Amino acid sequence: MTDVHPEHAQLQADRIYLGWQYALLYPDPGPAPRRPSPAEEPLPEVDPEWVRRERLNEDLLNRPVKIIRGFMIGMALVILAVAAVGPMGWPFAVAGMAVALGIAGFCTYALHQGDRAVRHRIRERQAAAERLRRERERELHRAQEEHAARYREWAERKERHDRQLTWYAVAVPDELDRIDVAGGTLPGWSALITLLGATRLYSGGHLTVLDLSEGAVAKDLIELARRGGDEPLVWVLPVDLPKLDLGATLAPEAFADVLAHVVSVSEEHRTTRDLSFDNAILERVLEVLGENATINQVTAALRALAQVGDPRDDLRYGLITATQLERIGTLFGRGVSDRVVIERAWALESQLRKLETLGSQAVRLPPARLRVVSMDRQAGVLGNRVLGTYVATALTHILRQSPAADRPWYHTIIVAGADKLRGDVLDRLMDACETSRTGLVLTYRALTPTVRERLGRGHAAVAFMRLGNAEDARVASEHVGTEHRLELAQLTETISAAGAGLDGGYTSTIGRAEEDEDGRDVGHADLKEDITSSTEWGRRASKALGETERVLHRSREFLVEPHQLQQLPTTSVIISDATAQGRRIRLADANPAILTFPRTTLGEFDEIRQAAQGSPDVPAEEREPEPHDPGSFTSPFTEAAPPNLGPPQPRLDWRRHRETPG
Repeated sequence: MTDVHPEHAQLQADRIYLGWQYALLYPDPGPAPRRPSPAEEPLPEVDPEWVRRERLNEDLLNRPVKIIRGFMIGMALVILAVAAVGPMGWPFAVAGMAVALGIAGFCTYALHQGDRAVRHRIRERQAAAERLRRERERELHRAQEEHAARYREWAERKERHDRQLTWYAVAVPDELDRIDVAGGTLPGWSALITLLGATRLYSGGHLTVLDLSEGAVAKDLIELARRGGDEPLVWVLPVDLPKLDLGATLAPEAFADVLAHVVSVSEEHRTTRDLSFDNAILERVLEVLGENATINQVTAALRALAQVGDPRDDLRYGLITATQLERIGTLFGRGVSDRVVIERAWALESQLRKLETLGSQAVRLPPARLRVVSMDRQAGVLGNRVLGTYVATALTHILRQSPAADRPWYHTIIVAGADKLRGDVLDRLMDACETSRTGLVLTYRALTPTVRERLGRGHAAVAFMRLGNAEDARVASEHVGTEHRLELAQLTETISAAGAGLDGGYTSTIGRAEEDEDGRDVGHADLKEDITSSTEWGRRASKALGETERVLHRSREFLVEPHQLQQLPTTSVIISDATAQGRRIRLADANPAILTFPRTTLGEFDEIRQAAQGSPDVPAEEREPEPHDPGSFTSPFTEAAPPNLGPPQPRLDWRRHRETPG
């Protein structure tokens, strides 16, 4: 088996890491077995009071015998005296004395037997007490031997429990085409995107983030990539629109298609027929303008076609030529259709004006493995939707023209806030990513009808984060299944409550980008150290970990019910994906700082459990995870803990100090 400790394990490029699963391979053995001690009740001894009572009882029983014996002795003396005086003959006196003394002797013998019986009972009582003492000593010795065996077994279990891993990577194979993330907050998206993006970059991949959330959710990822040796490119639109050259190399037909979709962003009920009509107008306009036409030239031509404003201004600025103006005037002839063309041309021009500065100051930028295109939160909502649609559609056409990658997910695209895009734009982007083997991650704030139709469609994994809306939570619970019982670590709830915020916004890097090489050497990068030093999640987690160390092994279980999904911690993710064995449902914590915890592994829980149970010679309760030292595979339990057989400690109720797992 391979070492799975994070200090030695490597990121696997064929896995997409989405978080960390809290699980205990070995349960808590509880407190140490209580040491045996001598019985609390004292050994019974011969009670002097009992001896006194026994003798007293014997005296009471013997009192008549003693009286009779005294009487008989007295009678023998009287007979002797009478015989000596003369009234009684000696033969008769001798016979009387013999009878009296015989009776007295018999009474003496009875008294002697009574005394012997009392002494025998006392000796029996003393022997019983001695036998009980010896039996208790044997039982105590036997209990101490059993305690020594139980203590060694408990020490092994305790050592196993204390040394075991507690956080396991939750990953999906790169065979998937897409990951859909439903619900979540901006801090939760920030954690997930930071983790997913960092693992892709540190495993040698490329990443493009289209942030439509206006919440700077990739800010930590940018700092992490810069710490790892890259120089990310960040465009903040619309400020950086003049330097954005995305789509500049598209053919006129593709460019017309992109612009037609951009115009449709504000018209939710547009049909394929409407898009085709707009596309036809734009294709004819671009045919007149020629190759490498810019957006401001297109808008100038549309103004001329829609008869808006004075075309001489555009002629004076050199946006169109007189010949082009004349050809535009005769593109669609004259007749009833003029009014339809004029109205559509006017609508096209009003939407595309927001892109007029696109690529007007484009410069050659150095290649970068991380590219972020974001929307400025201070810009207009409609303008940001137009810009986001343009970037998504232009990326789609670039992917359609690109050859398929050698390995899937080598290039990954993350769209944060994908519910702001139209359904047809999402469909085309999904198809292009699938064809080019480009990984795609879509995050949706709300489960709109458009999102529900596409959630998990095709070969995709679905991840659910906190869902504030009750209806969205109900749909998510039905998708996952309310019969699943998931384990949530208390550490997740504690750290998520004090999780990283999203202060500030992006800082554009386009103005200060310098020439560099694509093949940067990132072999020296340490993801664990970089997360701690360059991300807000790492800094906050390192502070909170010391305060919450006592809850490292506490957790609670919950069912996937709507009210539970509405109360999920910020970084919790419920991941559903299909495998050959069936669908898997796992709960993960997307906090990237968990990688820095001492008991986190890049291996998955099921794999490590199977590896731990793989040896048939080792009983299931004795199997253990891999040792931390990669050069040594010695069991940590080779040296048993010494049995604690010394004098008992002061008696305390240990149950008061036992912490029941939460």
